[in-house]
Amino acid sequence: MKKLYLKLTLLLVFIFTALCVHAQTGSISGQVLDETGLPLPGATVSAGGKATITNTDGKYTLTGLPAGSISVSVKFVGYEVLQQLIPVNGDTKFNASLKPSSTGLNEVVVIGYGTVQKKNLTGAVSTVTSKDFQKGSITTPEQLIAGKVPGISITSNGGSPGSGSVIRVRGGASLSASNDPLIVIDGVPLSNNSISGASNPLSLINPNDIETFTVLKDASATAIYGSRASNGVILITTKKGISGAPKFNFSTQLSAYKVGKKLDVLSPAAFRDYVNTNGSAAQKAMLGTENTDWQDKIYQTSLGTDNNLSVAGTYKTIPFRISGGYLRQVGVLVTDKLQRTTGSITINPKLFDNHLKIDVNLKGALTESRFANQGAIGSAVSFDPTQPVYVKNSFGNYYEWANTSSDGSVIPNPNATRNPIALLAQRSDNSQVKRSYGNAQFDYSMHFLPELHANLNLGYDISNGKGTTYVPANAAQSFAVQGLDNNYQQNISNKVGEFYLNYIKDLKGINSNINVTAGYGYYDFLTKIFYYPSYNANHVVVAGSEPAFAFDKPQTTLISYYGRAIYTFNNKYILAGSVRTDGSSRFAPENRWGVFPSAAFTWRINQENFLKDSKTISDLKLRLSYGVTGQQDGIPYYSYLPTYALSVAAAKYQLGDTFYGMYAPQAYDKSIKWEQTATYNAGMDFGLFDGRVNGSVDVYFKKTKDLLNNIPIPLGSNFSNTITTNVGNIENKGVEFAINGALVKSSNFSWDAGFNFTYNSNKITRLTNVESPTYPGVLTGGISGGTGNTVQINSVGYNTYSYYLYKQVYDATGKPKEGIYEDLNGDNIINEKDLYRFQSAVPKYILGFSTQLSYKKWSLSTVLRANLGNYVYNNVKANIGVTRNLLNPAGFLGNVSTEIFKSGFDNNQYLSDYYVENGSFLRMDNLGLSYNAGKIFGPTSKVGLRLNANCQNVFIVTKYSGLDPEISSGIDNNFYPRPRTFVLGVNLDF
Repeated sequence: MKKLYLKLTLLLVFIFTALCVHAQTGSISGQVLDETGLPLPGATVSAGGKATITNTDGKYTLTGLPAGSISVSVKFVGYEVLQQLIPVNGDTKFNASLKPSSTGLNEVVVIGYGTVQKKNLTGAVSTVTSKDFQKGSITTPEQLIAGKVPGISITSNGGSPGSGSVIRVRGGASLSASNDPLIVIDGVPLSNNSISGASNPLSLINPNDIETFTVLKDASATAIYGSRASNGVILITTKKGISGAPKFNFSTQLSAYKVGKKLDVLSPAAFRDYVNTNGSAAQKAMLGTENTDWQDKIYQTSLGTDNNLSVAGTYKTIPFRISGGYLRQVGVLVTDKLQRTTGSITINPKLFDNHLKIDVNLKGALTESRFANQGAIGSAVSFDPTQPVYVKNSFGNYYEWANTSSDGSVIPNPNATRNPIALLAQRSDNSQVKRSYGNAQFDYSMHFLPELHANLNLGYDISNGKGTTYVPANAAQSFAVQGLDNNYQQNISNKVGEFYLNYIKDLKGINSNINVTAGYGYYDFLTKIFYYPSYNANHVVVAGSEPAFAFDKPQTTLISYYGRAIYTFNNKYILAGSVRTDGSSRFAPENRWGVFPSAAFTWRINQENFLKDSKTISDLKLRLSYGVTGQQDGIPYYSYLPTYALSVAAAKYQLGDTFYGMYAPQAYDKSIKWEQTATYNAGMDFGLFDGRVNGSVDVYFKKTKDLLNNIPIPLGSNFSNTITTNVGNIENKGVEFAINGALVKSSNFSWDAGFNFTYNSNKITRLTNVESPTYPGVLTGGISGGTGNTVQINSVGYNTYSYYLYKQVYDATGKPKEGIYEDLNGDNIINEKDLYRFQSAVPKYILGFSTQLSYKKWSLSTVLRANLGNYVYNNVKANIGVTRNLLNPAGFLGNVSTEIFKSGFDNNQYLSDYYVENGSFLRMDNLGLSYNAGKIFGPTSKVGLRLNANCQNVFIVTKYSGLDPEISSGIDNNFYPRPRTFVLGVNLDF
């Protein structure tokens, strides 16, 4: 019986094979090369309704083709499309050599609500594709393009896992509202709101799924996004399915993180010498017998791993991509860790004879975090190095400075620094965040009018964040309230609905092209915040912490109408205009709608007869644009309505034995309206030597009016201290320059390099409705130390976040005189009238440099970044750079910075400009080496292997004496150090 089944099976196989051979009798195989003879991996080869992608050696195979002449198409980004008729009879060989298109000018670039060819761009737009991304341990998406784009500053918030970055496009356009750019992923505009339990909303996005970043910078490019585009727009497109059989990719990385620099404080020996020389008998008696390096105790060399598996191909006629990722990163600060699991599904079917194109993108992420108590960073710097970590006591056996109370019990000294290890080990701060976002986009080309497209985009972005914070009752850090046992939770549900019509038509009779778009958008943002009372470790409610309501559901809705027209004449002259009107529920009906127009002109000079045949200039384009964008993010939800808020616990009224909370009116402005930014831009794009060198230069001027600003309210108004209203103007002006080139390109060796430069200067031109020469400005920049101290100010005529301090007086040797400042107004009194404004935390110049050298299968690459003209207030030295901190009169000893030997200060001088230092720096972000092993099981193998090694945060050159000068706020207060990272990675294609 088994033999009969075997014979039948073999017969069926033979018949099936014969049918296949009869129906499909041919194949095409070969190699795709560039203009120098180098292989082009990733090129698309299609023929006879089938398609495939070339491998790492540029080779491909198409099977199952009918016999006869077949049109073969070969495509690769930045190269001209090759189409050729090939006679197919059995196994056919066809090698293709592609020619570069001039600077990739025919490359399609994503813009708002559509795409255009690069050569027809009218706005200041920069695109970075996956081949140019930063490599290594990349946790959040924005890290991929750090140092790659002129006009954009990306400053990480520190070394904590998933901490994210401060992103600024052409400087900040606001003071009190948001300065973050709008981020759009596959057509879904994301909210800038934070998510409870996530250190950064972008940490829930897997960078491995991203294909391109497109940064829209001037108003011609951004105005189509209207009220959300004052701070620029970043368009992210993710990886999609490909034609042909499924292809798998697996990548894995192992990373090691190590703190590169620690703060310079007194060693245990130097600490003892100082106390024994200068301390009282009681203070000498406080010295311990240990030699503890507290910074060494709280930091660790940690490990991380990032693993991604994807499959992309075509199922029947539907391209798809499915991916999954798992990241685990342990922080260099003990107890700090992040774990992220992500998944992604993308399908891109075409129906109705390819007239209907559907893009479905679904992505989800789950993160589980434990947040370390970052207070341990400051504590480790200033804790007595002669004391032990552990000692038998009632505080969990962690050494703590303690006092004896009147009843004889031992309690923590309330003024003393807490044990750094206890701060970490005795606090458990855990969160779990779920996020899913995606969309379904339908693009229908009308059967009766193919040039007319109808596009419907339905998207969502939902998340749930929750967490717990627990500190035991005996922990000194929360001894007064007997520990903590708190919960938090937040749900976010954002919806997007957009519909637009797009009509593109060549008018050959008049040598013109028109591209017209008109659309409607609906955006709903709903957040549900759960309010829980505070509990101590015994789960007893802390008095006065009971919430008035169980939850709050703030919601805003935005409705938009928009249109854009692009007219091209003779392939040389391009006129573009757009207008968008937005209505937001954040404003009263009479101020609800804002109009945001733009206009642009582009002249393709290289198409003129006097340059058309130039062998040197392959591209030369002049761009001029003007536009207005708006702002509403970052202001209170219902700031135009009269509302009441429950008073704080200290303000309760007593009736009998019960205390009752009272409701107080909140300040509001019924006339609050849009903040608006007008931008002028002049730019030039150029390409030389058939695209081997290309770049751009832009000059811009931005003016923001009707600033959404927090201003003080006169006393006696019965309202809170400040109100958000429209008052003030800011100006930004700058220059951007970028150049990229293939310096060397031969069969075995290539060298590519890119450089970008940004100059940006901002100035506040108005802050009050009525001109007031005596109004100093809005104080900001709170610091650690003292009560309510600030070191920055926003004042008319100065940069935003200028430092506002006393001018230090020095002796003949250059040593600062304690408490002696210059009498700048000459009234022989040193008071607040002698505070002066100088320098700023915002860099004036930002530079980026990238290069890659490739020899055969080896590649060496690096990325360097520099900031120039930024200054940093060294809050660490201001706090612990004085002898008072060491010989503390509050009954304990504290370590100090070696600064005490330079300044000689006995007491804190928080408002001295002595602590403001030049923060300019040059940093090598990345140094990488990779090896492309190719097909590891022979030339016919389907398994390709690439190996890579990276070092991140390689070195930094700076005059700044603190830990790290790259701090977005300009105030260095116990900064979480960015680690030096070593990465080993393996990438498999099969």
